Amino acid sequence: MSAGSERRAAAAPRAVPAPRASRVELRLSCRHLLDRDPLTKSDPSVLLLLRSQNQWVQVFTLDYYFEEVQKLRFEVYDTRGPSDLGYQDDDFLGGMECTLGQIVAQKKVTRALLLRFGRNAGKSTITVTAEDISGNNGYVELSFRARKLDNKDLFSKSDPFLELYRVNDDGSEQLVYRTEVVKDNLSPVWEPFKVSLNNLCSCEETRPLKCLVWDHDSRGKHDFIGEFSTTFEEMQRAFGEDQAQWDCVNAKYRQKKCTYRNSGVVILADLKSYRVHSFLDYIMGGCQIHFTVAIDFTASNGDPRNSCSLHYINPFQPNEYLQALVAVGEICQDYDSDKRFSALGFGARIPPKYEVSHDFAINFNPEDDECEGIQGVVEAYRNCLPRVQLYGPTNVAPVISKVARMAAAEESTGEASQYYILLVLTDGVVTDMADAREAIVRASHLPMSIIIVGVGNADFTDMQTLDGDEGILRSPRGEPALRDIVQFVPFRELKSASPAALAKCVLAEVPRQVVEYFSYRELPPRGLGTHTHDAGPERAGQPGVRPVSVSSTLGVP
Repeated sequence: MSAGSERRAAAAPRAVPAPRASRVELRLSCRHLLDRDPLTKSDPSVLLLLRSQNQWVQVFTLDYYFEEVQKLRFEVYDTRGPSDLGYQDDDFLGGMECTLGQIVAQKKVTRALLLRFGRNAGKSTITVTAEDISGNNGYVELSFRARKLDNKDLFSKSDPFLELYRVNDDGSEQLVYRTEVVKDNLSPVWEPFKVSLNNLCSCEETRPLKCLVWDHDSRGKHDFIGEFSTTFEEMQRAFGEDQAQWDCVNAKYRQKKCTYRNSGVVILADLKSYRVHSFLDYIMGGCQIHFTVAIDFTASNGDPRNSCSLHYINPFQPNEYLQALVAVGEICQDYDSDKRFSALGFGARIPPKYEVSHDFAINFNPEDDECEGIQGVVEAYRNCLPRVQLYGPTNVAPVISKVARMAAAEESTGEASQYYILLVLTDGVVTDMADAREAIVRASHLPMSIIIVGVGNADFTDMQTLDGDEGILRSPRGEPALRDIVQFVPFRELKSASPAALAKCVLAEVPRQVVEYFSYRELPPRGLGTHTHDAGPERAGQPGVRPVSVSSTLGVP
């Protein structure tokens, strides 16, 4: 079915090139299906549904977004008639629900099929397997030379250069690359050049390409020598067979001279493909997303017993802290296999001595600050409120440093196995701004991203300093952040929108940050085999890996 430990004294990583879309294939198989036919076996087919605007919608293609909870439902039917008649007259054999994120993170999901009202469909199971099938994430390095080109100059030899064009769907031609001019040489060797597969062939290896060879003229009136057509697919095959050469043909000469053969030969001297790993490559390679939330328990939030408090527990409407926590946590939980999440608090006096702490476990277990699932974090938060005394100041550097220590331990493993997301929920501008900047700059060298959500109506203008969107964040000592790892959003800007909108806003940059970090460290996805070179940190291109498309063409399992 197609559906630190040791710091590097290096400059900040360049923008990570990424494909416009990574395609994921979902493959289905079922076992022990119910047999609804008395004389023959069932003729099973699968219907794929996507939860959209509180209803299930049949889909054939959809886009994968890390920052969204995409709920899927697979329904298996015993088909009785032509597929275009719908499923109303077919026998329902069972269904299963999960999220696209769960499938991608686990690569293989097996669940029991359930009938209406949650009854088991016997021993029936459905298995959904995910595979990244894009296969063309990255760029290629090409090197051309020519032999015995026509001489276009009277008193000297030609000064040839080569132009490579991509043919677009409408037949127009787009210049991809122009080589340097090689002076006075009929058998030139041009310098190697790199080009992304998106620019070369729109990531379509069979797209037509044209190569034109010219004799350079200083006045701009270049003399045409010849041309040839090919595809990137043909280039790879011919180079692999040691036959990568094409006749350079001038059509006018061919028409005039019956004995005309060519105006020289162009040879592909070298071809190297470089794989640029995507966010999905790392996730499907087993990289886990470790989620930590840090909650502001300073007195400025107000007495939790008062309905005006930002920490007030309304039985009918979750407060802003809970809304933000659940919205972001529900996304991240699909990418953490043990579903245990660290939950910290800062700015409160805590038992037993009621001393101020800025990095305490809200479950009051200093040996294990993790909670079972997002609901476990919610319960720990509710239980914590009556046991602490809201105080201050609003210091966030301790929680950033605490998570950074965990990320540093992970960095020392030398594997792309863990990435850390810290969600900081606060009602005001931080008090320890200098220490926070220092902590963030240090954390920018680690597998870690920081999301800060400002709740309430405070003036958060100064918080924009921590978000590198308006310039590179620097420590008080002037050291620049290696990467932009902070995203700040005032909750009030999205208060009228759905919780999903908040998650989408604050998590949209995480895939790019994950790829950027592991690319800079030159760490490939775990267990990913490839016949191409791994692209290092010196690359050109545009950042970001979203949206990622999932192809989902339904068929019989």
